Amino acid sequence: MKEINFRGRKVLITGGLGMIGSSIAIRLRQLGADITILDAELPMYGANKFNLEPIRGQVKMVKADIRDRRSLEQLKWDFDMIFNLAGQVSHNDSIENPYLDTEINYLGQLNVLEQARKKNPKARIFFSGSRLQFGKIEAVPVAENHPQHPLTPYALNKNAAENLHLFYHHIHGISVVVFRIANPYGPRGQMKHSKYCIVNWFVRQAMEGKTITVFGDGKQLRDYIFIDDLVEAMLAAMSSPQAGGEVFNVGSGVGISFQDMTALVVRTVGRGSIRHVGWPADYINVETGDYVSNIQKLCRLTSWRPRISIEEGIRRTVAYFRRHGCHYF
Repeated sequence: MKEINFRGRKVLITGGLGMIGSSIAIRLRQLGADITILDAELPMYGANKFNLEPIRGQVKMVKADIRDRRSLEQLKWDFDMIFNLAGQVSHNDSIENPYLDTEINYLGQLNVLEQARKKNPKARIFFSGSRLQFGKIEAVPVAENHPQHPLTPYALNKNAAENLHLFYHHIHGISVVVFRIANPYGPRGQMKHSKYCIVNWFVRQAMEGKTITVFGDGKQLRDYIFIDDLVEAMLAAMSSPQAGGEVFNVGSGVGISFQDMTALVVRTVGRGSIRHVGWPADYINVETGDYVSNIQKLCRLTSWRPRISIEEGIRRTVAYFRRHGCHYF
C-alpha cells in the first residue's frame, strides 16, 4: 500500500494501550505523527504499557476513563484524528453486566463525540465496531447491508455507538469512519483469558503445553485478521476522503474452520493438544454461525488489501510471544 503522509498530524488514540491502539500508535510514529494515548488501564481489557515499548518516550500518555466527562474536558482536543478504540470487549461479560457495557460502549462513546463536537468538529474520528453486531449470519461472505440482529448487550451497544457516530457525521458534520472488525489477533494482544482475542489465547495454551478446548465439532468458519493488516486498513480508510461517513466490514476476507485454526496453532507452536466438548449454555446462545467478511467495499475505495495469511500471522504471533511472553502471561 502507498505510504500516507501522517507527518506532524496530531492523533488521539483512546484505549491506546491495547493491541489495536498500540499497534496504530507504533505505525503512526513511524510515519511521523504526534501521538496522545488515553487509556483507563482497566483490568481485563488488554491495556499493557509494554505494548508501547518500541516507541517508549515518544508519545504523550493520559490516564483517563472515557466515562469521566470531567477528565476528558481537561484535554485540548486539538487533534487532527481520533481513533476511538476504548471499550468493554467481552460479549459474554456484557450479558452478566449490561450496565458496565452500556456505560463504556455507548455513553463513553457519546462523551468522546461531544468533546469533539464542542471543541474540534474538524477532527476525523475512527470507530471500531464488531462483526458480532450482525448476530446470526444468513449468508457469507457478510456485506455491510447484511441484516443486524445483535445477540448480546455488547453487540447492541456497538450498534448503538455506530449509529451515534453516523448521527454526529450527518447532523454535526464530523467526519467519521466506522469499521465492523472480524477477529483480530497478533503481537501485543491480551493473553490472560479467553474472553476475546481467541487466537492469542490458544497460542498461550499451546506454548504452555496445555489442552485447547474446542466447542462442538469446530467446523464453524471464522475470519481472522492479523493486526498489521488491520492497522493498514484503518490508516487507508482514515486518509481516504471517500471513506467519510462510511461503514466497512473488515477482515481477511478468508474463512477457516475453528478446528483448522486450532490445529494450525498447535502445529506452529509444536506443543499442546486439542479436545472437543459440548457447547456451554452461555456460548451456544450467542454463536453466530459461519462468518467471513466481504471486504470489497474497503478494497474498492482504498488501495488496501490484506497481505498476511493466517499461517504467516500465527507464525509471527508465536515468534513475538516467544520473545516477550513474560510481559503478557
